[in-house]
Amino acid sequence: MPDYNLHQHSLFSDGKAETLDYVEKAIRLGFSSLGFSEHSPLPFNTSFSLKKERVQAYINETDILKHRFADKLEVFRSLEMDFVPVLSEDFSFWAMNCKTDYLIGSVHLVSSGTGNPLWFTDGPDPKTYDEGIRNLFDGDIKKAVKTFFHQTNQMIETQEFDIIGHFDKVKMHNADRFFKDEDKWYRNLIGETLELIKKKNLIVEINTRGLYKKRSKKLFPDDYALKRVKELGVPIIISSDAHHPSELNAMFDFVVDYLKQLGFNEMMKFSDSGWHDLELK
Repeated sequence: MPDYNLHQHSLFSDGKAETLDYVEKAIRLGFSSLGFSEHSPLPFNTSFSLKKERVQAYINETDILKHRFADKLEVFRSLEMDFVPVLSEDFSFWAMNCKTDYLIGSVHLVSSGTGNPLWFTDGPDPKTYDEGIRNLFDGDIKKAVKTFFHQTNQMIETQEFDIIGHFDKVKMHNADRFFKDEDKWYRNLIGETLELIKKKNLIVEINTRGLYKKRSKKLFPDDYALKRVKELGVPIIISSDAHHPSELNAMFDFVVDYLKQLGFNEMMKFSDSGWHDLELK
């Protein structure tokens, strides 16, 4: 089972515990490294983003943890960058100002092309998802989902980052209601995005949060997408997207077994020397 996790959120964004709580839990689990990845600041109010005025505190606190626990755990500082065309800053701006070790790129808020409001595709309440389809895309699920993937592709093509986070999470609140994961048009969108991911040498995150929170019956990405990831030779990393220390390695054992069944032999790991391959075992 992986002895590290590079995607979690503390009280600096929408997590439920202090950074120290995560570090202490990681040490008890025998982790070798831990990366914080707070949601990046955005130029408008959200319930989940790191506030601009808290960025320096985030830097200071993670620097203290890096030094305090250097003999027990490698601690890294990252951001899960939210990409919203026109509205969000370039990833390079916050990479520099937050002095990050690596970046995760994700889409949570989808622009309909008409400005605000934005379609929030995440969160615990599917009603918000449904209202966005109805109010911003005239009830057209294909238009909504295509816009999500178009925005994801735009992020891949225009921004510099390391890991792409849960790139098919748009299916979570769908739950087979508006479209099927097997629909040809949907799988074509998955394929197009994966080709771009391959071209840009990104790492695909295997995110377990949907499963252990019982919001999805499948991983992000799902089985079809994972098979394409394997065929394309795109590198992977496993994360739990933890919002509480108890979730740090949630369902890691299950995912390792599942990935091995699909033929994966390696995953990526980050250290002070950079990215390197690690045997999947």
